[in-house]
Formats: sequence, structure tokens, C-alpha cells
Amino acid sequence: MLEPILLRALEETTGCPAYMEQPEDKPERYFVLERTGGGERGAEMRTATVAVQSYGPTMLDAAALNEQVLDLMREIQYRENSIISCEVNSTYNFTDTRTKRYRYQTVIDLVYFA
Repeated sequence: MLEPILLRALEETTGCPAYMEQPEDKPERYFVLERTGGGERGAEMRTATVAVQSYGPTMLDAAALNEQVLDLMREIQYRENSIISCEVNSTYNFTDTRTKRYRYQTVIDLVYFA
């Protein structure tokens, strides 16, 4: 399963907590990881599209966390044996206008061994 690998890598690399859903008690800085799609390439290989939302107390903090996500994704296939490739699909300001929380989002396409 890919999600635990990505959550652990985010937390270890950045020192910020990472979740699969919005936490009840929201820390000042954190990530939310969401799998938005994926498929199979034969019996052993899988694909996944994931979105990582970086939350911070200011726009600059959210942008800086997003840069850490980008740095991690550039190197994750060299850190994790199960990940074959990782490409950033898009990255953008995704501030939540309803809650007024600053966030950036990066969408990533991965290929990995099941």
C-alpha cells in the first residue's frame, strides 16, 4: 500500500504531521494526502495519482511546505525501492476560501510495485 509510505516520508522529511483526512485538532503546519486515482500495469505494478495539500499559518509558510513536498517527490523513487517513478502533475495555490486556511496543493503521478 502506497499511502503509508508517502505519509511516513512526508513526516520524516519535513517534521510536520501528515494525515489522510482533516485532523480534528489542526496543528499550525500539516499535510493532507489524498489518493485521487490509479490503476494497474500488470500483476505487479500499480499507478497512483495523489494530491498533497500543504497547510500553513501564512501563504508563505504553505508555499514553503509545498516546496518541501516537491523536493521529496523529486527524490522519493531513489529513497523507496517500491516506487519506480514519480512525476509532478501540477502544483498551485489552493487556499481554502471557506475556512480561510492557507494551503498549496501538489498533484503527483506515481508508478510503484504492489
